[in-house]
Amino acid sequence: MISLSAIRDAFDGISPSAIATVDSAGEVNVSYLSDVHYIDETHIALSFQFFNKTHRNIHENPIAQLVLLHPHTSEKFRITVQYLRTETSGQLFERMRAKLAGIASHHGMAQVFRLLGADVYRVLSVERMPGKALSPPPQPSLMPKVRRVFEALVGHTTSDSLVSALLPALAANFDIHHSMMLAVDWGSKRLYTLDSYGYPTSGVGSEVALGDGVIGVAAEIAAPVRINHMLQENAYSRAVRREILKEGAILEPEIALPGLINPQSQMAVPTQIGRQIKGVLFVESPKNYAFNHDLEDALWMVAQHFGALLGQFPDANCQEFDAEPMGPPRQQPLEGPALRVRYFPGTATVFLNDEYLIKGVAGAILWKLLREFRTHGRTQFSSRELRLDPSIGLPQVSDNLATRLILLKRRLEERDHGIRLLQGGRGQMQLEVAHPLDLIDQGAA
Repeated sequence: MISLSAIRDAFDGISPSAIATVDSAGEVNVSYLSDVHYIDETHIALSFQFFNKTHRNIHENPIAQLVLLHPHTSEKFRITVQYLRTETSGQLFERMRAKLAGIASHHGMAQVFRLLGADVYRVLSVERMPGKALSPPPQPSLMPKVRRVFEALVGHTTSDSLVSALLPALAANFDIHHSMMLAVDWGSKRLYTLDSYGYPTSGVGSEVALGDGVIGVAAEIAAPVRINHMLQENAYSRAVRREILKEGAILEPEIALPGLINPQSQMAVPTQIGRQIKGVLFVESPKNYAFNHDLEDALWMVAQHFGALLGQFPDANCQEFDAEPMGPPRQQPLEGPALRVRYFPGTATVFLNDEYLIKGVAGAILWKLLREFRTHGRTQFSSRELRLDPSIGLPQVSDNLATRLILLKRRLEERDHGIRLLQGGRGQMQLEVAHPLDLIDQGAA
């Protein structure tokens, strides 16, 4: 019997797979499949989307046969399976739901191709069908590339520099030229972009809701999601937003999520510290079948290693420490017209000269720093005092302060309004302000 793992590339649906079932009267029905999901060497799952003839047949006769085409060798394989059960929740269902939603939205069929269940089958046999096979492309080991990425992540002294090293290392070693790293904010149930690579705009600070698209689902179910013939979900979401705005609706300010106009392959891999999901590594490509299951395994290793390294920095977890003594406040010379800073306390949203900058915990942090600077002339602050300040609203568990500071630092650099946040000593940061400040609290009476 041919092992399922040897033909896993045929499961990715580049060419449609077919399933043949028989009803109780012996009538054969053949249908095409949207998704064949590899579970292990003896089990697969098929997407249940419609109350159709195929689904009725397997409940009358649980034996079925599938025909799969290998995308590289053009070999056809006949797989005989036995229906076991239908799952309508859990990790298997969520992974298949995310993949199906991506494929469907690419063809404008998101409301039609909706996953109702994941049908689990036991594999009884796998046969190679007659026909000439092409020579498969070489498949070099990915482990040397994983090692080089690991080496690129070693030796960084700040979480900021570690984040900056990740995506260029993927480009240099895995030929992945469009990628993002996002952190999870469990309080708001959203992910925010810390870094991006290969896009015309960075999108730092852009957000994705937990459970939304391949990125949000990967974080929600704590498992990789990979699609090799793709969706236009980001473009669709932006189009919907534009139409809503045309009708006069008032929406919260947003930063556009970077993304390819017409991606054909996408993959989202969660990164974690222990069992806590901390973020998602997202990659995409304009090519079909750019990311196979071996690359998924390799990027999973990279993502977990990155999470472990990030957790070594004191600011990346909840452990307190004694900050080094800070020197006296240093007043910088202020030049030019006043910078108008408006703060909306309900959402902790900050505007600089009427231009949206940031919101949430990072916005509350910036407002605290700027008020302290204007009132007391302070330019140095510690991570410890930020954690102990209730006005900022950091959660008591898994506060992700380091990633929020990275986000704030990069947004300030991008907007370039004369405010900078620099790394100080251990557990310290330094604020630089070039212009006088006009601080306006929009929540004040």
